[in-house]
Amino acid sequence: MAVVAIVPHQLRPEAADLARQAIEWLEGWGHRVRVPDEDATASGLDDWAVPAASVGDGADLAVALGGDGTMLRTVDLVCAADVPVLGVNVGQLGYLTAVEPTGLHDALKRFFAGNYSVEPRMTLEVEVGGVARMALNEAVLEKTLSGHTVRLAMSINDGPFLTTAADGLIVSTPTGSTAYNFSARGPIVSPRLRGLVVTPVSPHTLFDRSLVLDDDEWVRLEVLDGRPAALVIDGRPFGELAPGDTMVCRAGRHDARFVTLDGRDFHQILKAKFSLADR
Repeated sequence: MAVVAIVPHQLRPEAADLARQAIEWLEGWGHRVRVPDEDATASGLDDWAVPAASVGDGADLAVALGGDGTMLRTVDLVCAADVPVLGVNVGQLGYLTAVEPTGLHDALKRFFAGNYSVEPRMTLEVEVGGVARMALNEAVLEKTLSGHTVRLAMSINDGPFLTTAADGLIVSTPTGSTAYNFSARGPIVSPRLRGLVVTPVSPHTLFDRSLVLDDDEWVRLEVLDGRPAALVIDGRPFGELAPGDTMVCRAGRHDARFVTLDGRDFHQILKAKFSLADR
């Protein structure tokens, strides 16, 4: 008997319907199901609700029913417990997901038959004020007022490197290189690599290039005099940093673990999701 955590998108009825189908199938085979309490309430699945902080404890699998945002949330919930995540695309882009809704039952059968593999993805540890948080895609310090910039000082491995005024700075993982980093014209990095990508957003300086660092290097950003900076981790706001406050980013202690069924060719996924045509 396995323990399976299910995390449905809270605002998509089709995700809740798919969750009920998955629960019926799983319980029919004697498996136990958990749903984070907030998601359970939003999706009408209160019978399976558990506190979000414990949803990954002892779980054998987590199933994310949504788009990339749901994948990010699911990884955040279960990464520290080293739980593999199966992503089901009930969203739009679905860049991080492995299967479409019609393939869920087959995917579950293959998982429990051992006919799958796990792809590790580097994460980011983001430390602010002595509190560490996990990111799969990126951490961003950005301006709080339209029409203004934020001034940031960047150090690498304790050595001062750059002071800049910009709309913001992105520190991303290879997985996150196709997210905000991509929109800011940063490099696309294979998720098989391990490293940090630092990309300025509309810098008011001649130095406007990205930096790609090794995974044993770390980055410290300090907010300088003038205006506060907004902290955003994987698309979720985490308040503001005042002048003098710092953020430190380094490789995470736990990898995210993606369930794959037929092998994931990063380059072909890239072509398909971004509609890149052959010559």
